[in-house]
Amino acid sequence: MGSIAKIHDMLTSKQCSCAELTKSYLEEIEKSNGELNAYVSVTGAEALKTAEAVDKKIAAGEEIGMLEGVPMTLKDNISTKGIETTCCSKILTGYKPIYDASVWELLQAQNAVMLGKTNMDEFAMGSSCETSYFGGAANPFNTDHVAGGSSGGVASAVGGNIAAYGLGSDTGGSIRQPASFCGVVGLKPTYGSVSRYGLIAYASSLDQIGPITKSVEDASIVFDAISKRDKRDSTSVGSKKTTFDSLDNDIKGMKIGIAREYLDGVRDDVKEAVLNAAEVYKSLGAEIVYFDLPILKFALPVYYIIACAEASSNLGRYDGIRYGYKTEHYNGTHDMICRTRSEGFGDEVKRRILLGTYVLSAGYYDAYYKKAQNLRGTIISAFNSALENCDVILAPTVPMTAFEKGHAVSDPVETYLTDICTVPVNIAGLPGVSIPCGFNSNGMPIGMQLIGKSFGEAEILNAAYKYQQAQSDKFIDTKWGVKL
Repeated sequence: MGSIAKIHDMLTSKQCSCAELTKSYLEEIEKSNGELNAYVSVTGAEALKTAEAVDKKIAAGEEIGMLEGVPMTLKDNISTKGIETTCCSKILTGYKPIYDASVWELLQAQNAVMLGKTNMDEFAMGSSCETSYFGGAANPFNTDHVAGGSSGGVASAVGGNIAAYGLGSDTGGSIRQPASFCGVVGLKPTYGSVSRYGLIAYASSLDQIGPITKSVEDASIVFDAISKRDKRDSTSVGSKKTTFDSLDNDIKGMKIGIAREYLDGVRDDVKEAVLNAAEVYKSLGAEIVYFDLPILKFALPVYYIIACAEASSNLGRYDGIRYGYKTEHYNGTHDMICRTRSEGFGDEVKRRILLGTYVLSAGYYDAYYKKAQNLRGTIISAFNSALENCDVILAPTVPMTAFEKGHAVSDPVETYLTDICTVPVNIAGLPGVSIPCGFNSNGMPIGMQLIGKSFGEAEILNAAYKYQQAQSDKFIDTKWGVKL
């Protein structure tokens, strides 16, 4: 078990068969998932069927692609034909899509071995994975702590070595935040570079699918595989170029910007780790440029207004009539819909639907939603201006390390603030990658993020790769403490 390249070498050199490898992952899931709660469903039969197909190709002397036969997972809001996809919500229990998401079509065509669907905050609404109908995923570094959200199950599975990689979705930090908490790599691509067809929507203008992996190389390999234009998604344009070939380019002379506002309110240990990373970049020949980005203070309110407004519209389709949960006792259609939605949605989802409906309602639309959209344009312009003076921006991924279970319930406002460093990237539609940059005094991982220009995945992944090379001790296999 290890990186994608290592697994590929093991398969092609016949150190083990794909079936043996898949069985070892499935056995590890059986042993570890009770504690981690990373998977909400396991697709062992389907995984072994694909593994056998890969073994036949290898036995016949055929070449296999880099992702063929590599065991992986999908967040439970990515549609899989005939396989239950619930968004970890009671209201979608029993729902089996009749089509595959584009990203899963692309990976299936490359014989990716899907081990199962992973845990998440209900409808991707949360920062700890604890709003899941199935209970939250645990952090592989300390199972008393959360894995983060909303893609907590994917990050827990990859960090806990029960998947080689996985796909999550990022609406306001939902790939990068759990990646930071679980000591793995998480890439939120440029909006439009990866098709959203088959991703069950939270906020359509913010959602983006991306990889969670053990290393930067793995993130690059997976991103290149899924960043294809898709005519079924009107916002899809695909990636401008492959990123893997750009890894290991010299970063001497690269300008790395640090916005002072990104360091405000950040825990001391996180700030220290990020500033230490800046020193590593200086030693590699990069130039560190400090600048001001005062518009950042508006990012969180803008995000919650826009995201909740879009959620209230997107989630209107869950009514108990077409699919999913339906209340047993009701008087008439209106009562049935009210009871189904009241019983089917969790508290956090209901809170965001109500907030979104409020800001879209007559008398409040101009005061909130329209103003948020105008501010969104200002935030986009501010990032574009900043990125004219530097090549990438360095920032903390989250202001803190993974908190203990139950904290999100006892202090929901502070939990919302965990998104403060990640949401600006979604508002601006830019790419961002979170990579490990150290540990706190309790051994919990700290993550930093690199933010790039639109469709600048190659640049941020290359910069992340150079840091990974220089600081390989920050990239650790959590189960066995083995460096990747």
